[in-house]
Amino acid sequence: MTAHSPSGEHIADSTVSRAALRREKLAARMALDEKTRAEFSARIEAHLAMLLAPLPPQTLAFCAPVRGEFDARPLASRLIDRGWQAAMPIVIETAAPMRFRGWTPASAMGVDRYDIPIPRDGPDLVPDVVLLPLLAFDAQGFRLGYGGGYFDRTLAALVPRPLAIGIGYELGRVADIRPQTHDIPVAAIVTEAGILRFA
Repeated sequence: MTAHSPSGEHIADSTVSRAALRREKLAARMALDEKTRAEFSARIEAHLAMLLAPLPPQTLAFCAPVRGEFDARPLASRLIDRGWQAAMPIVIETAAPMRFRGWTPASAMGVDRYDIPIPRDGPDLVPDVVLLPLLAFDAQGFRLGYGGGYFDRTLAALVPRPLAIGIGYELGRVADIRPQTHDIPVAAIVTEAGILRFA
């Protein structure tokens, strides 16, 4: 996959519009009550398990959950029991690709500069599959994250590129996230409603 250039219809206010969309979708996600979030998470986990089941043991990268995100740790733990490795992304420097540090359920955790939980230590791993949290997504496979560009920068730098799977809730579905030149579409998006696959 390569990054797609935005079409001519994406006007100059794209950045402003995307910032507003981020705020709107984050507020909607945070407004979910605990019971609903638990139900949605269970469905997402089941869809993800089905998507990953045909794959041989590999290295899965995922983020610790923040701001009401899906928690992939239980799934990652079960995959580890099946012979997989797991890792979490680590921001080493601003405006640079991330690295991935090995994670297990027993890993001692700290936080990074953005207060996101990360393993305190562990080996550097190269992921085969990356779960990307999202606030919004569209029918072309583009996702909207928090705006730092870290995942796009990292995916662009990894050769071969890992299987990138966006993870979020249906409330984040929009017609068009106004992709920019650096945005990289994902191979699939998993929500509580199911799996969307992209060419």
